[in-house]
Amino acid sequence: MTAASQSSAPAGAVQRIASATGEPMNGAERLKQAAAAAVLAAMLCVPIILLHAEADGVGALHPIVRPLPVAIFAFLAFFGRLATLNFAAEGKRERVAKPAATGWRATVSRLLPPIGLAVLFLYPFVLVTILGAGKSLKWVDSYGIQILIYVMLGWGLNIVVGLAGLLDLGYVAFYAVGAYSYALLATTFGLSFWICLPLAGILAAMWGIMLGFPVLRLRGDYLAIVTLAFGEIIRTILVNWVAFTGGGAGIESIPKITFFGLRFASAPDGFDQFFHIPFSPIHGKMFLYYVILCLALLTNLVSMRLRRLPIGRAWEALREDEIACRSLGVNTTNTKLTAFALGAFFGGLAGSFFAVRQGFISPESFTFSESATILAIVVLGGMGSQIGVALAAVFLIGGFELLRELDFLRAVMSDGAGVVIICLAVFIFGVTPRRRVAAQIVLAMAVIVLALRFFQLLPTAIVAPFGIPDFDPAQYRGLLFGLAMVVMMIVRPRGFVSTRSPSIFLKERKTVSGDLVKEGHG
Repeated sequence: MTAASQSSAPAGAVQRIASATGEPMNGAERLKQAAAAAVLAAMLCVPIILLHAEADGVGALHPIVRPLPVAIFAFLAFFGRLATLNFAAEGKRERVAKPAATGWRATVSRLLPPIGLAVLFLYPFVLVTILGAGKSLKWVDSYGIQILIYVMLGWGLNIVVGLAGLLDLGYVAFYAVGAYSYALLATTFGLSFWICLPLAGILAAMWGIMLGFPVLRLRGDYLAIVTLAFGEIIRTILVNWVAFTGGGAGIESIPKITFFGLRFASAPDGFDQFFHIPFSPIHGKMFLYYVILCLALLTNLVSMRLRRLPIGRAWEALREDEIACRSLGVNTTNTKLTAFALGAFFGGLAGSFFAVRQGFISPESFTFSESATILAIVVLGGMGSQIGVALAAVFLIGGFELLRELDFLRAVMSDGAGVVIICLAVFIFGVTPRRRVAAQIVLAMAVIVLALRFFQLLPTAIVAPFGIPDFDPAQYRGLLFGLAMVVMMIVRPRGFVSTRSPSIFLKERKTVSGDLVKEGHG
């Protein structure tokens, strides 16, 4: 055997071991995996998209073959998989320890919380001043209040998932307990919202403790399955216990919130009559906005304070290594129960507010999709990061609502320009190994295509076949945000905010960079 063959054999073995252990693959292996993804996508599209039946005027069905959509999906699968492999290889090549934020970045990080708090408090007044009372109603209610509800729910679940590391897929059960607690107490005993609010939180916390006891020895997938079953059990009880919960019909005519006994209605004892101002529905919405804002800030304050206490450090230690916690004398039973109880308490407060805001609740408002949305907010924002959860709630919930308003997106997708931009973007990311360069090219390309569309210079014969007739963005919001989350998990696997602030430090608090810790460990 020659020296060359002796050196080549170990090199080949090393290359195979590197591929098996997740090291960057060569170009041929990436193309092979991308081709396999394209073939799989085409095979899945054959029974779903390729073969289609349409009815004529007399009701007879005629088979229609649609090869173009199948080709588009295969194209996207090929270059999308290729882009994923390229980015993974780039990330492994450039994996270096990045220092914590210093200089102007640290200054911005310090000033961002007070500036954001000021913006939140001025948000309704600025909208009313600019848009007027009528037009600002939607932006205060459907955007401001709705987003803050999910911010509070995300912060509550962040205690359980982000700090304690307990995967909870049934968090919506505590949300439902809080809502039904207020509805039943208010409609049956005539108690006000301010009395029912802490009671709803306490009742939800008790249910959290009841959930915590059976799952003390469970972690990971098994814990997720049990919590998922718990959420479905609560929903099933709400549907079938008709005499107590109203069943599927729910509970209606739930008393509205009052301001020291003053109702937000056009009545002699109303808020507007008492202060001698013209009646407007925006006053009640603004009051609800500030109530949920204060509740969300209370949730954040308690979470941050508890995180610096021994119980908070016990949560983080439990998340990292439960066996080490036991060996150090940490009472893991109490640690888990406090995490479940506190997270459930804030979920119950949010549910009570939801009931008083809606005036009507039913089991349909507390399905598993709500739990999935809240968990997606926590994961997307960065588990354990308060500001990241808030940003993710704005992105997901605000994006859901904003899709209803995007007439421009409907027009772009209907005439085919949007699909062309998506295909070109995936193609560029697939063939360009550097993500920054690819992003710049895609941005320039999108601007050019939209400019050509605006000036009606795009050849209709080319882009028209790619159009989606009667495209409604609201119907595709789950798909769009699912794809956005997949991209986000590839680009920033630790979420929007990857850095972590230590709960305890020796001399100076220094931000821990996300590159210095593994996912779920730090």
